[in-house]
Amino acid sequence: MAQEPLRLHKLLSDFRLLLILFVAFRLMMLIAYQPFYLDGNERGVGTGGDRLYYYQLSALADEGYLPFRDWWSEFPPLLYVVTTGIYIGLGQSATYANWSLIMGALSVLSEAGILILLYQIARKLHGQSTALALSWIYALLFVPLLFSWWALNTFVVFFLLLGIYWLICNKDVPSAVAIAIGALFKFIPLLIIGAVIRFFKPQRTLRYIAIAAGVFILAYVPLFVMNSELATISLTAQLGKPSYQTVWALLDGNYTTGNFGSVEERLEPATAQAGYGDRNPPIVPGWLRLVIAGTIGLFVFIRVHRFDDIGLIAFIGITLLIFYLQSQGWSPQWLAEIIVLTLLVYPTRDGVLVCIMLSFLALIEYPFMFIRTAATNGYILPGDPMFLPWVGVVIMRTLLLIGLAVSFYKKLRQSPLPEGVTGE
Repeated sequence: MAQEPLRLHKLLSDFRLLLILFVAFRLMMLIAYQPFYLDGNERGVGTGGDRLYYYQLSALADEGYLPFRDWWSEFPPLLYVVTTGIYIGLGQSATYANWSLIMGALSVLSEAGILILLYQIARKLHGQSTALALSWIYALLFVPLLFSWWALNTFVVFFLLLGIYWLICNKDVPSAVAIAIGALFKFIPLLIIGAVIRFFKPQRTLRYIAIAAGVFILAYVPLFVMNSELATISLTAQLGKPSYQTVWALLDGNYTTGNFGSVEERLEPATAQAGYGDRNPPIVPGWLRLVIAGTIGLFVFIRVHRFDDIGLIAFIGITLLIFYLQSQGWSPQWLAEIIVLTLLVYPTRDGVLVCIMLSFLALIEYPFMFIRTAATNGYILPGDPMFLPWVGVVIMRTLLLIGLAVSFYKKLRQSPLPEGVTGE
């Protein structure tokens, strides 16, 4: 008896239904695990992440302290403009619970935007059925959801994908504006400019860079007028940060995370430039890491063979990976960008498995390992039973990222598919 051919049920082929389920799941989670802070203990969806820290910084407004005027940030302005603006807007109702619910709702909104953009980009790259499959896969991945609660990183990913989508739709002006806005949350979206330089003609490239740089610089003008010292810190603080959670940190003997310090220290600009403190200086200096990364990047740049949209996204992906690998530190939040780019370039079982393996390694490192370091002030010391397993996690993650970068490079060396062929 012949088997009935496998067909996609109409429920699974309805992207609107998936979007409803995606948003409903997150809103229900936000309602069921409401964030609150009571007697020094955080509860709810943000527990274990940076959400409480963002709130405490925003709450400095109660004492008249505002970001970039009175306290410094290692990030560009939009993150704390949003968090502090919501806190001030709540007025007398400004509690952690209320503030966090609103931030959670904004995260859900931006996550929905990410899912829509992933679907739309994948449909242009691979066709309808693959786009639906990737959307379902992304909706079921745990780490993007977790980091949306923990790190408020969804805004960055949303504007990164929005910039990519408009770029492949040949809408350069909105694309440049989108990546500039994303970079005003965190700098990562600006790395798209490398792909623009490689894939487009000089006149188009210069126009794109001028728009993106113009928006970014324009946003910084009032900050420099208000307090040039604090504005400068937001652009330079990450450069002087000691190594953490990378192979560079293992070489340096810095066996801890990359947190910047207490809320109170943000009121003192000198603490942003305090040097390495109790941590070791780099064995491999930052300038040498940049030279190595730049050399590898130049090698990739001149050997690109694939100039279609998949090639463009693969180039963006390898640019981000080279940047992450040369960085003195590792932030698990970066997985949010890596996952969407990997799925778009590799809509295959292997692509999904790489995302899962990287996610497991991130969660094993934190919270599983580092949450047990309260007695050692956030350090995993060589005598600790977790030290060698942690070293193994760092090395495995690094090797996976290198392997993914090599895979992106191989994709860039391929010939593009003929016009109109999606690969389905």
